Amino acid sequence: MSRTAAVEMRAVPGIPMIEPGDDLATLIAEGLARANLTLREGDVIVIAQKIVSKAEDRSVDLATVVPSARAIALAREIQKDPRLVELILSESVRVVRSRPNVLIVEHRLGFVMANAGVDQSNVASPDGGQHALLLPVDPDGSAAALRQRLATLCGVAPAVVITDSFGRAWRRGTAGVAIGAAGLPALLDLRGNPDLFGRALQVSISGFADEIAAAGSLVMGQGDEAQPVVLMRGLTWNMPANPASELVRPAAEDMFR
Repeated sequence: MSRTAAVEMRAVPGIPMIEPGDDLATLIAEGLARANLTLREGDVIVIAQKIVSKAEDRSVDLATVVPSARAIALAREIQKDPRLVELILSESVRVVRSRPNVLIVEHRLGFVMANAGVDQSNVASPDGGQHALLLPVDPDGSAAALRQRLATLCGVAPAVVITDSFGRAWRRGTAGVAIGAAGLPALLDLRGNPDLFGRALQVSISGFADEIAAAGSLVMGQGDEAQPVVLMRGLTWNMPANPASELVRPAAEDMFR
């Protein structure tokens, strides 16, 4: 296993409010240049899901949403806007749990999460209407595209992790979770590696990209910090890259489904 002695995290400055069609990689490269930062091999760029979704035009005007009978009934039960519930159901494959003000679903990408990631915080509209933001269609693909574009612009291909805030079933509070990754092993299988006493690890599998996402979230913040991109430097790994989709536990391994 590779050893990491220290990790440096810095917010990339000057990222503007993102509009549909914006070139995120160019904005990140400009921010790095503004801070006199040059990408190095092994760097990781951690990006908030929200700006990826905005750039990919994943915003929906609630005025255009017609709720189904199912959405209306469920909205009455959980005391949410039926239009919002319709969007959540359209992004989901099943409802896991529901109660007033809470709707936990399995997203079409496999994530078990609140509201299918449909979010209205920090989502402004120039026309003053109510909008909601959906997750990217393919977060791993988004991460890979950003990595390739950054390589073109900067001459170095950093690893990229796209992070979102998830609640945890058995713990209070949210934490950053990787929903997209490229250029690093999102899931590190450490089985067979030695422990301190030479004993082979039997069950150790590390959610490497999730740990990166959670660390990056400390710098990003959750409110009006306006720091949606973080440069992380000092991490090491020596295993092949795999996408964030590898972090989703298959149904056959889920003891609680």
